[in-house]
This record gives sequence, C-alpha cells and structure tokens, in this order.
Amino acid sequence: MRSLRLRALAIVGLLALAGCSILGSEQRDPVTIYAPQPQVASDPSWPTVAWQLSVGKPTAPRVVDSPRIAVRPAPGELQVYKGASWSQPSTDLVEAIVLRALEDSGRIPAVARDGSGIRADYKLVMDLRRFESDYAGAAIPSATIELTAKLLHASDQRIVASRTFLQVQPSSGTEVAQVTSAFDQALGKLGAEVTGWVLATGEADTRNKP
Repeated sequence: MRSLRLRALAIVGLLALAGCSILGSEQRDPVTIYAPQPQVASDPSWPTVAWQLSVGKPTAPRVVDSPRIAVRPAPGELQVYKGASWSQPSTDLVEAIVLRALEDSGRIPAVARDGSGIRADYKLVMDLRRFESDYAGAAIPSATIELTAKLLHASDQRIVASRTFLQVQPSSGTEVAQVTSAFDQALGKLGAEVTGWVLATGEADTRNKP
C-alpha cells in the first residue's frame, strides 16, 4: 500500500512539473503601450476667472472605458487593435488632458479632481460617448472622440450649460502608431475646446448673477 502511495505521489509530481513546463513555454504576443502626450496652447481670448472648479471623472459605457484601442472598420462593427494598448483607460486620458489644459491655462486660481477637498464654485461633469479609430467608409481611419459636458453650479447643482464636443482627426495612415498620433492631436484640440468653453461659460454665469 505504501508503495502504491509513493508511486501515485511521484506521478502527481511529474504531472505538476509537466504543467509548469507547459506554462513556462507559452509565448505571449508583445503589447505596445501608447501614452498620449497632447499639447494645449493657451488662447488669448480665454477669460481670467476668480472662481474654482472641480472636475469629475468622465462616465462611459464599458466598451468605451477601456485601455484597449478600439477601431470601427465598418458601421455597427467595433474591434480592437491587436498587440496595442493605451497606458490608461480612455476616461482617464480625457480627464487628465482636461485637468492639465485648465491648470496650464493660468486663467483659473484652482482646479482639481472631484473629491479633492477644494471649495469649488463650479463642477464639470463629463460623459465619454466615443473614443475610437473610425474608418467611416474611408481608406484611412480618423481618431474620433465624442464627449458631452455639463457645467454645474456647485452650491445648488444647477446646470449652467451643457455641450457636446466632437473631434475627428484624420490619421496619416493605417498603422497603429499613426492612429495613436492622430489621437494625440484630437485630445489636444478637445482639451482646448473644453477649457475655453468652461472658462467662458462659468465667467458669464458669474457676471450675470444678481
């Protein structure tokens, strides 16, 4: 009986070693991670304001809020680029560029993520609808970002204004690196548009208060 037990243990050990060997020999496809670094230039027409702003992280459908780089080869069909990924989920990328554009504008005394503890006068709420490479019937795709934004008065949650932003930046080619470069440009333009709109809209609301 003891001999049978030892033999069984030996077989289990060999199977375990075989299993480790199989797992260790697996070859995973390499993944290239892209970290957009968009540039936003301050616009001289943006007003300088005295109020403070909190920025909420954008909401998004699960298929949009992902680090995978989505591509729409045809209407109604959504895929992802193989072997490529964003450094962060799309909602984090959008939140980061909006915060940085507002901070770097030099036109607002304080802007921070929602929940950071600052006494915000206004709150920016965003919903990310699209963040994808879209062929839209063309031979070369475009980086497409669609974002809805609402500016709320922090004390009473009154909606001051809302707007939908759409950036469609053609890529220089079909390679993933070319597509992600187009996203760099689209994110930069989006950050500038949102910043200008927030500053102008919040300042107009402040001036119109009785």
